[in-house]
Amino acid sequence: EQVNKLISIKPLKSRYVGEIGDVVVARITEVQQRRWKVDTNSRLDSVLLLSSVNLPGGELRRRGVEDEQMMRKYLQEGDLISAEVQNIFDEGTLSLYTRSLKYGKLSQGVLVKVFPSLVKRRKTHFHNLTCGASIILGNNGFIWISPTVNNEADGGDGGYAQNLNEVIPRADREVIARLRNCILALAHCKMMLYDTSILYAYEESMKYEVHELLQQEAIFDVAFLTQHRLRLQEE
Repeated sequence: EQVNKLISIKPLKSRYVGEIGDVVVARITEVQQRRWKVDTNSRLDSVLLLSSVNLPGGELRRRGVEDEQMMRKYLQEGDLISAEVQNIFDEGTLSLYTRSLKYGKLSQGVLVKVFPSLVKRRKTHFHNLTCGASIILGNNGFIWISPTVNNEADGGDGGYAQNLNEVIPRADREVIARLRNCILALAHCKMMLYDTSILYAYEESMKYEVHELLQQEAIFDVAFLTQHRLRLQEE
């Protein structure tokens, strides 16, 4: 990155260094008093305050003792969430925020972990891809791939709906598995990850079976063809 005459270099392999407004995918590690401890792939555990989440049904009111007792029912250890960085404390701890219906508990899908430096900062990190899957590109290097969701249909639950009994069709599972392998292929070749690069990689991978995308030859081929298409687009 260059600002006037100052050039700063970000290391490829590093922990996530948060910025206010970043979209993150994170895992709940502990339920504490009026807060949850969250793993965001950063140097320190992040926190999600009880006052920073939507109540079920989207109610707007002060959080009382009853809400504190119900915390584990809202979110418990091991749950995956999407959130936004609201604040950064002096010692570097991130304070998260989910008071918007696009954030909340994640249901069925696949989590892919890459280096945070490979996720390109964009205006939006939530994408419904044309191939039939939704993707959340967390700035912290955690990427969530799931069947395409209809946000309007899920609007009344306050971000806590989690239907784990629903059977995902085989075709959708294959799309998700292919996307996962494409993302890992791009990450292996140190290419930036954003909606366009992932979609191009998906299209270039169609000549391979899903399991073949784990082979070295296919990984380099898909990454090379994707890079070529991105360069043509820039020209």
